[in-house]
Amino acid sequence: MGRIAYVNGQFVRHGQAVVHIEDRGYQLADAVYEVWALFGGKLADPEGHFARLERSLGELRIPMPMSREALTIVLRETVRQNRVSEGLVYLQVGRGVATRGHAFPDEPVPPSIVITVSSVDRAATEAKAAKGVKVITTPENRWGRCDIKTVGLLPNALAKQAAKERGAAEAWFVDDLGFVTEGASSNAWIVDADGTLRTRDTNANILRGVTRHTLLDVLREEGVKVDERPFTPAEAVDAKEAFITGAGSLVLPVIAVDDKPVGDGVVGPVAMKLRRLYIERARATAI
Repeated sequence: MGRIAYVNGQFVRHGQAVVHIEDRGYQLADAVYEVWALFGGKLADPEGHFARLERSLGELRIPMPMSREALTIVLRETVRQNRVSEGLVYLQVGRGVATRGHAFPDEPVPPSIVITVSSVDRAATEAKAAKGVKVITTPENRWGRCDIKTVGLLPNALAKQAAKERGAAEAWFVDDLGFVTEGASSNAWIVDADGTLRTRDTNANILRGVTRHTLLDVLREEGVKVDERPFTPAEAVDAKEAFITGAGSLVLPVIAVDDKPVGDGVVGPVAMKLRRLYIERARATAI
């Protein structure tokens, strides 16, 4: 069975899925997206993703294409038709189709919606986590509303490509003050030289990561204090451990920054424990 996509009310074969040439998401990046991890065919961190979707749409003044309940049904049906148990679900909602112009259409148009599902080899991702990954740094050059999860990701794509060309898995953006903001598709964390968990606060023009939020809940339940304070690339190198979080990476240890080893340059126990705890929580609460 081939892959199936949901496009504006219809389930279609992935290779035949199309959007209108004047879809504003395609032409103007006038759209937002969400990515759910799938565990056992169920959507991980559902409340966090739905809440962020609704917030992002509200910030762009795009209406929800349907109720949360109805969207849940459509998401689940797309997963079912693709027969994927472990993987990722991509949802994109845009303002819709209108004659090209920068301002919003004079008459409201129906929002556009696209859903796709892809499988993930969990054994391969666990092996990757056990080995750890490298990151590079790059100057922060994105727009001033990175808290909105829009599809305008060209700076992120260029940063990811630069990381790939240097044998790294992720790129960390660094602001004018020399602090890491976040990764191209993840939030950044360290266990600093004093053993304190640190990650940047979400008031600093970074995405309100859903995996990040769930991990913070886990840490509170474990009685672990987190310092939501920025760190520099040099502090990351001097740290005991570093890791990234996201729907695709989950909790992924970082062993080098700009080819400089983090701590001892090997995967540490804290990151791997947090990965296990996060996955346990995600599987238990998935819907």
